[in-house]
Amino acid sequence: MRILVFLHGTSIMHAAGLGLGLGREERVRQSRERETSVLDFASLDFASYVPTDRAVEKLNSWARHGAQIEYLSSHRTREDVAIDEQVLASHGFPIGPVHWRADAESYEEIVRRVGPDLVVEDDCESIGGAGQTVASKLGGEQGAVPCCIVPEFGGLGHLPNDPADLVRF
Repeated sequence: MRILVFLHGTSIMHAAGLGLGLGREERVRQSRERETSVLDFASLDFASYVPTDRAVEKLNSWARHGAQIEYLSSHRTREDVAIDEQVLASHGFPIGPVHWRADAESYEEIVRRVGPDLVVEDDCESIGGAGQTVASKLGGEQGAVPCCIVPEFGGLGHLPNDPADLVRF
């Protein structure tokens, strides 16, 4: 099983989101308001990003169950994706390719091109909600890739340990 996991907001987030007692709603607010820590965009440096709740252990569990983990970045250049790869490696995420949008490519076009068995993405609450998800863009297509949608910045800890159970989740 090949699982394509979104990075920003789904499996990694801005470091300030870890603030003492901050809940998911506050992280969404930080993102909506483009707080400085969210916008390491000023230098296009996301190196300070950290895993969302239990993302590393969940993805490693899926890998132990035989899943091939791949990632989808919001970045558009090889240089910026290299930073994502450093963040993933430094936090112990399973090794897998990081895909990104070239030119005017959309996320759903990447999903079609990559052809995963499942997509794990967040609900895009800070950027407009469900209508922004890959699931909403692919929903009506014949043979569309199944999508598992999690709350933005909510982590992956609540998902099943066996990736085969994700299709039913």
